[in-house]
Amino acid sequence: MSSTKTAVVTGASSGIGAATARALAAEGFHVICAARRLDRLTALAQEIGGTAVACDVTSQESVDALAEAVGDDLDVLVNNAGGAFGVDHVEDADMADWERMYAINVTGSARVIQKLLPALENGGGGTIMIVTSTAAEYPYIGGAGYCGAKAAERNIAGALRLELGGRPIRVLEICPGMVRTEEFSLVRLGGDQSAADDVYAGVAEPLVAEDIADAIAWAVTRPPHVNIDRMIIRPRAQVSNDKVYRD
Repeated sequence: MSSTKTAVVTGASSGIGAATARALAAEGFHVICAARRLDRLTALAQEIGGTAVACDVTSQESVDALAEAVGDDLDVLVNNAGGAFGVDHVEDADMADWERMYAINVTGSARVIQKLLPALENGGGGTIMIVTSTAAEYPYIGGAGYCGAKAAERNIAGALRLELGGRPIRVLEICPGMVRTEEFSLVRLGGDQSAADDVYAGVAEPLVAEDIADAIAWAVTRPPHVNIDRMIIRPRAQVSNDKVYRD
């Protein structure tokens, strides 16, 4: 068994995932960077001395291949792959968008955890960090589908913690609020750059991906008996999901 600790970060091709891969590498982990876009992953893995593995969390075959690449021992899983699609009201919502959100955030999350759990337990103690969202806290207009998906993912974390009680695995959850990344709002708003920019308009200091990555790296490197059950992180300007102070 290697003395170097190993971490898997899903959704590592950009944003919080890429920043987390860098932060964990700086903490001495060998990071397996997993996401669909292999070109981006390859560049990141070369930068941090990690391993790139193409993975679509909605595909069991793809997740099986990720587990094969990981092998028998894993110290940390950062279950970060996710996403939001659309801001429609319930009466107008496109159910295809909702199905995509549930496939990635909910069943995709569970699929990765299920497949990597044996490797996490094999080394005598592992950590699962699940990246949810403040959307899991309470609903907001235009957020029913995403809030529902993230609330479901939160309950995966809660149930898993109960189910694994007495076994040497920690289950952690981090809930980011407004984080300005290059893709999250752009994807959610169908590629409309102007609309994506408006989300952050007048907010002098939204969070950035590195803020969340720093918190993740801190949480997963606490002593093994310390479990950070849930951490909510917002920028100072955001006092609730739908109340943001702008200049």
